[in-house]
Amino acid sequence: MKQQPCLLFYCQHSLGMGHLIRSLTLARQLSNSFRVVFLNGGRLPDAIPIPDSIELVDLPSLEMGADSQLVSRQCGASLMQIKNLRRQQILSVYDRIQPDVVLIELFPFGRKKFAFELLPLLRQASSSTPRPVVVCSVRDILVDQRRDQQRHDDRARWLVDRYFDAVLVHSDPVLSCLQESFRPRHVLKKQIYHTGFISADSSQTIPANSESRHRADIVVSAGGGIVGAPLFRCMIEAYPLILQNHDIQDDIQVSIVAGPFLPEAEWQYLQDQSRQLANLTVYRSVPDLRTVLRNARVSISQCGYNTAMDLLQTGIPSLVVPYSQARENEQQRRAEQLADLGVLMVLPEHQLNAQNLANKIIELLDFKPGINTLNLSGATITQAILEDLVKQSITENRHDSVA
Repeated sequence: MKQQPCLLFYCQHSLGMGHLIRSLTLARQLSNSFRVVFLNGGRLPDAIPIPDSIELVDLPSLEMGADSQLVSRQCGASLMQIKNLRRQQILSVYDRIQPDVVLIELFPFGRKKFAFELLPLLRQASSSTPRPVVVCSVRDILVDQRRDQQRHDDRARWLVDRYFDAVLVHSDPVLSCLQESFRPRHVLKKQIYHTGFISADSSQTIPANSESRHRADIVVSAGGGIVGAPLFRCMIEAYPLILQNHDIQDDIQVSIVAGPFLPEAEWQYLQDQSRQLANLTVYRSVPDLRTVLRNARVSISQCGYNTAMDLLQTGIPSLVVPYSQARENEQQRRAEQLADLGVLMVLPEHQLNAQNLANKIIELLDFKPGINTLNLSGATITQAILEDLVKQSITENRHDSVA
């Protein structure tokens, strides 16, 4: 039996778990064709299932602090020590597995603070014989509101042209293209592939109606929950205003899925509220949000990449309140694009208050989402692209060795 080619997958999540969920979904699909070794650089929540088909390597965890600087949760070790340990571990794993593909999530379009370990990895790959295929995996929309945005884009373009073979953009170009949020002064020379969106395999979904304890009329969620508290608190304030509408039943059920990264004080607040409000149920996490959505009437959420995919897959009437703080405009742009297609409704974050939210939810209960025609097969298409790139690389290496 022919041995599978080896793929080294680097993923660093810092503010939530969106990058991690998308990367694990992709890794699961890629394991059909590759031996996948997955480098995880952030905290791994207990609620996140790890595919049995991949080899997980946990690096010493690093996160972004409130001041946008790297912080370590490792006791007894300095930040510099953790950086050195991570760099050594990454290079050691590379030497051990000798990958045929190196797939790096987001860098160099983001994760600049992790260049201390990624540039050595890229140099190692570049100097290897045979050289592995090196690709970057990015979501649909990049943050493009940095103070030094032009310099950032120019640097990213240079690094891609220097070290990478291709860029995989996980979006449907009908909705968004890389060029809309990435504008270097010189054209990127390497191939850009728009793969379609990465969505979880429907075969992994728990059948609808299989978990009656999660049924609700209104489901409120915010991804990992790290910035979800304002939305959750506003929903609790909006609930009595919703009931004032004469067409709304007074036993309408609300479920809040808090997320593993919601601060503990906010989680305690939600638990206290659930004990006081008979029709409010709160969960730290659920096995599969899509199952919960399929058992609900409407969804209230932010508009991160993975949440948007869940909404599109289930077709549930949805209101999104996109996170848009600290120069983060990605969710707002995604929300506007999807609203233009008629598949969901939007309440801008700066308009979030109890009355506005109540009014939107009452409107949402009669909202009929448009038909989604976007390509959600990004994982399988990515698999096919990487298979082709490996075949091309093998052919080129053979040609070079003969020459």
